[in-house]
Amino acid sequence: MKLVFAGTPEVALPALDALIASDRHEVAAVVTRPDAPAGRGRRLVASPVAQRAEEAGIEVLKPARPRDEDFLARLREIAPDCCPVVAYGALLPKAALEIPAHGWVNLHFSLLPAWRGAAPVQHAVLAGDEVTGASTFQIEEGLDSGPVYGVLTEEVRATDTSGDLLTRLAFAGSGLLAATMDGIEDGSLKAVPQPAEGVTLAPKIEVEDAKIDWSAPALRVDRVVRGCAPAPGAWTLFRGERLKVMAVTPLPDRMDLEPGEIAATKKAVFVGTGSHAVQLQWVQPQGKKPMAAADWARGVRIEAGERVGG
Repeated sequence: MKLVFAGTPEVALPALDALIASDRHEVAAVVTRPDAPAGRGRRLVASPVAQRAEEAGIEVLKPARPRDEDFLARLREIAPDCCPVVAYGALLPKAALEIPAHGWVNLHFSLLPAWRGAAPVQHAVLAGDEVTGASTFQIEEGLDSGPVYGVLTEEVRATDTSGDLLTRLAFAGSGLLAATMDGIEDGSLKAVPQPAEGVTLAPKIEVEDAKIDWSAPALRVDRVVRGCAPAPGAWTLFRGERLKVMAVTPLPDRMDLEPGEIAATKKAVFVGTGSHAVQLQWVQPQGKKPMAAADWARGVRIEAGERVGG
């Protein structure tokens, strides 16, 4: 089939690479978000998908809005058979959805209908799911509600951050998306409607959602830290300034600290929660680079009875 691939961030690259490498399909163009400011100089930088496509000599389309008529006209000229999508980042209008003969097929990082929305992997970690996965489905105007072509499952490990899990799903999902394109081409694959039961939503995790509630049990604190890593990053307040908490270890045997109470030795830093304590492993003070929690504690000279959390 002739394909137009839509995607923007690095997580979309394994799928794009798999489709470029396929001997059954041609990636005629990619659709990606416009160049965005990045780095200290805030200069405009092309998305990872745009950069990879340019390296491969593939046409790159960067519409400000997918409903722009010049973009729709160019898509009609290309006349793709199907448009595979991975983390494109913009809502597709009906006019665009109707152009390819086999529609737009999205690789979504959850077992639909669970975790429909922008942050399925983060919500799976936050919820303590033991198993998640990826799904390919036909995009329609509803939110991730279209019929499903295929799924794969992936174990959520006890120490997984969202970044860890998303990386594994991106590589595993690239094979699923390529196999879905093959099945659509030869007619062996038919999309199946999602069940009405089991729908959960996964909206974008905002910075305020990543604030640690030290009165919650240690298990919840650990999930927030892992679920919000690497972005937006779990955080708390210490002496009125924001402190990003990058990794913790729950300590079921330590019960002597009140929620938010912090204690430090020469080699370790502990914080009380609503259940038992956690050990801070890595932190990032405001305006500084990430560092081992023990190094940070030595620098700030924590006093007895001090607390995090405001």
